[in-house]
Order: sequence, then C-alpha cells, then structure tokens
Amino acid sequence: MVDELLAGHGRFRGEFATREHEFLAGLAARGQRPTAVYIGCSDSRVIPELLTDSAPGQLFVVRNVANHVPARSDRDRSVAAAIEFAVGQLGVTDIIVCGHDGCGGVQAVLDDLAGLDPESDLARWLDGLRPAVERARAWSPDPAAQLARAVEEHVLDGLATLAEEWIERLRPGAGQIRLHGWVYDLGDASLRVFDGARDRFVPLVELRS
Repeated sequence: MVDELLAGHGRFRGEFATREHEFLAGLAARGQRPTAVYIGCSDSRVIPELLTDSAPGQLFVVRNVANHVPARSDRDRSVAAAIEFAVGQLGVTDIIVCGHDGCGGVQAVLDDLAGLDPESDLARWLDGLRPAVERARAWSPDPAAQLARAVEEHVLDGLATLAEEWIERLRPGAGQIRLHGWVYDLGDASLRVFDGARDRFVPLVELRS
C-alpha cells in the first residue's frame, strides 16, 4: 500500500506539480495565508480540500477522531495550539467545525464504548462527546436518529467551546471571528450548514435557493 502512495506522489510530481509549478513556488515563497480553519474528523472518507474544492494554501486543517474541540481543561493541547497558531499568527477569521454522518467516534459513544479499554487514550478522548450523545438520546429513541442528531450536537458543542473558551483568549474583543458548523453527508456528498436564525442545520442547497 505504501508503494501505491509513493507511486501516487510520482504522478503528483509529474502532473499537478509540473502544471502548477509557479503557483506552488509562490506558496513556498510567500508563506501560508489560509482563509479558514477547518476542524474535522480524521475519517479517511472525508477530505476537506476535496469537498470544498480548495487549492493548496486555502485551508488550515485540524483533524482528529470525531472532530472534537476539547475544553481548555483537557490534557490534549494539539487542537488548541493549532487554533492559536491559525488565529493568532496567521490572522484567520473563519473557523469551521465539520462533522459527518455515520461518524464512528460518535457511534462508539452511543454504544457506551463497548470493547474499549476505559483507560485507553481513545476512550478518554471520546468521553468529550458524551454531552452531545446524551442530548441525542433524550431527543429520540431511534438509534439512527440518535446518531444523526449526536453528530450535529457535537458540532454545536465544538462551536460553543470555541466561542466560550478560546476566541476571546486568542484575540480579545474579536467580534470579527466567524464560527461555522457543518455536517457532511457521506452518502450523497452534500453539506448541512448550521443556520443560527433557524437554530438548526439546513441543507446548503436550501440556503442557496
């Protein structure tokens, strides 16, 4: 499999990198100036640059299991460090938290972490999803509906954590920083976007119609 990846790099060098040589050289010379931070799941089926049709240099991407945004009290500092760098050093003003339907991390919490060592790093990480999962359980008795709802609720928890614990600390009085909640549907490659006015996630095609 690694040989296939290396062969793919060869094709990248021979095709895209050759065709876009000046563009890539400019990126290297100027440094990065991303337009948004994208906090998403590590799921190999969800590729931020692909689903947003973004070019190199447009997105500052942070990915982890279940697109989790830990509280400041959490022992993990990697997400916080990435946000601090993007907002404080690169001046990014748009932050996206993007979940996806059928998320395995969310499902694991719905299954009460069955089969996981409760002391493992994965179990400790997924503990942060419990508030969203409990709200989803209270919302519907249907397992499929619970999963879809928990994915959305966890995105909203991420936005709340950013708003309440990080943004003011990173840039005091930072009213210009905009937060966005998305959910990606793996089945039909569509996005639902959180609409604050309607207080719910709305299909992107509906927002644009």
